[in-house]
Amino acid sequence: MKIRLLLAAILTLGSAASALASKERPVIGLSLDTLKEERWQRDRDTIIAEAKKLGAEVIVQSANSDDTRQTRDIESLITRKVDVLLVVPHNGAALGRAMKSAAEAKIPVIAYDRLILNAPIDYYLTFDNVKVGEAQAAYAAARLPKDRAARIVRIYGAPTDNNAKLFKQGQDNILSPLIAAGKIQVVHEDWALDWKPENAKKIMNAAVTKAGKAIDAVVVSNDGTAGGAIQALTEDGLAGKVIVTGQDADLAACQRILRGTQAMTVYKPLKNLATLAARVAVDVAKGKKPSTTATLDNGAKKVPSIFEQVISVDKANLAATVVADGFHKAEQLK
Repeated sequence: MKIRLLLAAILTLGSAASALASKERPVIGLSLDTLKEERWQRDRDTIIAEAKKLGAEVIVQSANSDDTRQTRDIESLITRKVDVLLVVPHNGAALGRAMKSAAEAKIPVIAYDRLILNAPIDYYLTFDNVKVGEAQAAYAAARLPKDRAARIVRIYGAPTDNNAKLFKQGQDNILSPLIAAGKIQVVHEDWALDWKPENAKKIMNAAVTKAGKAIDAVVVSNDGTAGGAIQALTEDGLAGKVIVTGQDADLAACQRILRGTQAMTVYKPLKNLATLAARVAVDVAKGKKPSTTATLDNGAKKVPSIFEQVISVDKANLAATVVADGFHKAEQLK
């Protein structure tokens, strides 16, 4: 009996020591939708670097825009007993099983930049995505012809991404009153599956085929799909003659802005958000409660959230924002 009690005590102490070690050097499981876009590569690198400064380790999984694979990735991270999950979902509504597994394992979940829907997650960190859409639409609307009904094309993001719906909501806030007043006519609109530039190009090709070349602006929800739209415009001799919006301040987009084929992008200081994500993840792993600025209903609960601000960028302020922040070097933009 004494031996059994002694063994039990040793095991208990070992378990406590293991838990303490985990708290002292937390392990963050980072599940990404994709690493094919420049933006997510930057986020990954910043999160890893900041976590390292804070004494934490990051295990990265990328799902290559596959819902089934992302569920497997998250379950693999749970099996590896990470202390906290940081998740960028491909489809915010498709991770119910994975979130249930996390809850059963008592591993907290932070949705990063895209909301996970209908699941009891712990925190949500993002930019104000409605403001992103408003910035895109307001920029275009301010520069449209005023002596006639302006003709625009709208290219939305992936229908599986809740953020794409928030961008559209923001755009609608600006455009809907102008459409109702007859000041703007939407000649074509569609969703770009998986945010793929080639799908945006197809939408733009279809728009020109349907509506002709009398197009004043293309309100596009991100820089990758803006690139696809501009490729189609180039083929029809319209690049640089049509306002094209974007988002993310991708290097290629900033180069297009200087060349005049893309009018603007929405700059989201990604380093700020990614740095914050690493800090919040480490705090949550250590049992601390981070300070939040809002709550957002994801269908299962009101999720404590933190929103970062966004900046509308064009040729006039590119150097004072994107370059000044070190997001891109001036020589890269030439």
